[in-house]
Amino acid sequence: MKRVLITGGSRGIGAACVESFSKAGYKVFFTYKNSKEKAEELALRTGAEAICADVSSFEAMKKAALVIGNADIIINNAGISQIKMLQDITEADWDNMFNINIKGMFITVKTFLDNMIHNKWGRIINISSMWGEQGGSCEVHYSASKSAVIGFTKALAKELGPSGITVNCISPGVIDTDMNSHLTEENIDELTAETPVNKIGKAMDIANAALFLASEKSSFITGTVIPVNGGIIM
Repeated sequence: MKRVLITGGSRGIGAACVESFSKAGYKVFFTYKNSKEKAEELALRTGAEAICADVSSFEAMKKAALVIGNADIIINNAGISQIKMLQDITEADWDNMFNINIKGMFITVKTFLDNMIHNKWGRIINISSMWGEQGGSCEVHYSASKSAVIGFTKALAKELGPSGITVNCISPGVIDTDMNSHLTEENIDELTAETPVNKIGKAMDIANAALFLASEKSSFITGTVIPVNGGIIM
């Protein structure tokens, strides 16, 4: 049974991945930081194992690894967003964004990579954003961090390909999750009108893409950015 680690798995896209991979027969572990009640409920419902851990801390992830053991598949989903004009972004805002969105991904992969290399098999799936592809106004630090996810993916794919490990990235469009809860009904209507499929995405749309990238069916795909955005950007 393949073992999957999903970071930031207590809600939104992460929770959808936990549900999907659990139903598909994988042994699922997921991290969370603050949403204890949601994490415990999800674990009880799916049979997955919830681990409270700060992905931006080497020490915390080493402790998590003692519980998880080896991971065959990593889904780097933990992330934050923030709406601020550049003039209002503080150094602490910038550092926090990159600590979670980029450093957390680096630490998670580094913590579990040796076993993948030893086994000559692995799947690393990183969650970026359409704003990492084209940039979003008033989200400079978020957009920059999600662009870095793409660069990390492409570089690591070249490095790990000879070891039988694929590294890919999913770039969600507008998805109905807590991260987009700040959008008004008018915002949603405008974004829906801009999206060729004429609807907003669901977290399960991202989970379905992750399931494919984790499977043997994707063995000849690496270093790619899979847009799951309804065509809002092409």
